[in-house]
Amino acid sequence: MLTALQTDLASVVEGVNLVWVLTVTFLIFFMHAGFAMLEAGQVRAKNVANQLTKNLLTWSIGVIVFFLLGAAVSSIIAGVTGGPSTTITSAFMGLYAPDAAATTAWVDWLFGAVFAMTAATIVSGAVAGRARLRAYLTYTIFIAGVIYPVVVGVTWAGGFLGGLGFHDFAGGMIVHGMGGIAGLTAAWLIGPRMNRFNADGSANVIPGHSITFAVLGTLILAFGWYGFNVGTAAAPLAYADGAVTLGSFAYVGRVALVTTLGMAAGAIGAGGVAMYKTGKVDTLYVANGLLAGLVGVTAIADDIVWPGALVVGLLAGMQLPIVFEFVEKRLRIDDVCAVFPVHGSAGVLGTLLYPVFAMPVWHGGASVVSLAIPQIVGVGVIAVWTFAATAAIFGAFRAVGQARVSPDHERQGLDTAEHGVDTYPEFGSPDADTGIRADGSGIPHGDGFMTTGKED
Repeated sequence: MLTALQTDLASVVEGVNLVWVLTVTFLIFFMHAGFAMLEAGQVRAKNVANQLTKNLLTWSIGVIVFFLLGAAVSSIIAGVTGGPSTTITSAFMGLYAPDAAATTAWVDWLFGAVFAMTAATIVSGAVAGRARLRAYLTYTIFIAGVIYPVVVGVTWAGGFLGGLGFHDFAGGMIVHGMGGIAGLTAAWLIGPRMNRFNADGSANVIPGHSITFAVLGTLILAFGWYGFNVGTAAAPLAYADGAVTLGSFAYVGRVALVTTLGMAAGAIGAGGVAMYKTGKVDTLYVANGLLAGLVGVTAIADDIVWPGALVVGLLAGMQLPIVFEFVEKRLRIDDVCAVFPVHGSAGVLGTLLYPVFAMPVWHGGASVVSLAIPQIVGVGVIAVWTFAATAAIFGAFRAVGQARVSPDHERQGLDTAEHGVDTYPEFGSPDADTGIRADGSGIPHGDGFMTTGKED
């Protein structure tokens, strides 16, 4: 047996690497449980089943669309924007019926698919409580089949942004930044939930039904994030000239360290700003700050050292309450689960800060300007494309009156109206009113991330 292994070390190396990729892929898939709990906890009890259904169908519909269309679109877009050339036929058939020698084709696809579905599911948290299911699921088809694949095509697949030198290690901008911008755009076009804003423009807090679920979801996401970041160091071993050495796994410890420090600093940053602004440490700000810290370091986790992770994570957490307040009070957009400050602005921030903390700069191998230009261009291109594509789809639904549910269904709750279920039947019929007094006071702490019921 030992002799057989020694004579085929290349197969051993390939097997180890495939097992690693599949293991971290399954870990990233488990993040959907975190998204489900996080979002379910931040919506009202009458909308929990609707939010859980959206999470289930995002994966179920999106992963099929990504297999049948999205993965090939990425290859085609890469080819036409300066990357490896391919034909439409080979792009599709290389996945549908790969050559027998292409043993990793479907493993590579699945690894890409869990990233695609992460981007897609982010949007559901922004439009919770009022989006029509058919509109949301139609958008899921587009984001899995076209919108996200185009972004991957011009970046990771070798397109023009990749050629320019745009750096995004594990999707800080490509996945999370894109998902956050898409969510904000969708929430803006669908409009706020009923009674979210008063006639004078002031905001009412509509509390989520379970902080416990939200925090549990946060910790599940953080656990899965090790697959997201550490898993992207996806070649533990390398084989050359008859010898086995460490592959990209050589820096896996550093990636794990900066991921851990980034999430911790993000929670502290968000909690600190909340304490400064309100005099209280807001639980949901701390939870979402932890996620914002993770998003902040995701694009750069492979190429910074630990002091940079602390700074980026802290800044990503600190911006969360500030950006959420800006979106709520200035833009008057109802981003239910704060997907833009958690994923969008944190992803943009971390990606743009790469030149400041990049090891090539500190070691004298590159200038800040040479690294900053690709980052700025990349963030701009991804943001504009995501906004335009999302606005076109949800704008079309709004134009024909299909973007959101009817006022009666919104009051009744989407669990009953769209699914015919009551998530908590032992509590009695779903609450149909807003729970908001005439003066806007008396609102319990909840998904608005504020401790008072009415903000001027």
